[in-house]
Amino acid sequence: MKLINWNVQWGRGADGRVDLGRIVREARALCDFDVVCMQEVTRGFHEDPASGGLAGGPSADQFAELAALLPGFTVFDVVGADLPALGASRHRRQFGNAIATRLPVRQVLRHSLPWPADPAKPSMMRVALDAVIESDLGAIRVLCTHLEFYSELQRLAQLARLRDLHSEACAHARAPARAEKIDSPFFDTARPTSAIVCGDFNSAFESSAYRQMLEPIADAPPFVDAWASLHPRTPRAPTVGLYDRQQWPEGPFACDFIFVTQDLTRRVAACEVDPVSQASDHQPIWLELR
Repeated sequence: MKLINWNVQWGRGADGRVDLGRIVREARALCDFDVVCMQEVTRGFHEDPASGGLAGGPSADQFAELAALLPGFTVFDVVGADLPALGASRHRRQFGNAIATRLPVRQVLRHSLPWPADPAKPSMMRVALDAVIESDLGAIRVLCTHLEFYSELQRLAQLARLRDLHSEACAHARAPARAEKIDSPFFDTARPTSAIVCGDFNSAFESSAYRQMLEPIADAPPFVDAWASLHPRTPRAPTVGLYDRQQWPEGPFACDFIFVTQDLTRRVAACEVDPVSQASDHQPIWLELR
């Protein structure tokens, strides 16, 4: 199974141009992916910035645009910020994450992450999109998320919730409830223990949030940084700040990660960061499991 993770910044590149098609073309050039996880996908932010739109002018519905750009894939969405229209617009403004896959999908869950009050910091509601994907390696939970940028208090609470969700899923794996009947929403609750958690963690490599993600978890397999497991003696490849120095004046660093459960470590055949793309302010990172 091949997976790409990318904060696409609504398709806005270092040149200031929004082009979600360019994102998809560059993703396809990286690998023949089965799953792509994206952060900062929008709906309703297409108005002029003075009327509540985003720079560069994304399309009215980027989730629908992704579906059109990826024939043969199913696109799942989750919205974090869901805001009223501004000015003359009638469209609500939504900002979230997407998972697109050509593989069969069993369950899809949408999780709101904690948002503790932190009045000194601007923030938005954060979410995680959780899909059980049927691969040649068996069922794997894939979680796509984007943690808070400004508030470390919120970021750490959100990271703790991701770990709790993993524990909860593993409890369902150990003790599933049978389906009420085949056509009922009370479906079989069994979930796999194997998982991939990826996204923009807004947490630097070796930060407190990063280290917390790697800590042991009771009654559940721990997480491993897939890139670091393959490159143990290599300086961390940056995932942001390579080309857009206006938004990232401190320069390049890594804040986008793909974590896999320890049982999947032996399956990691490749995990690389693309250092060339300028289609977003972040670099895509891709994973191959065999």
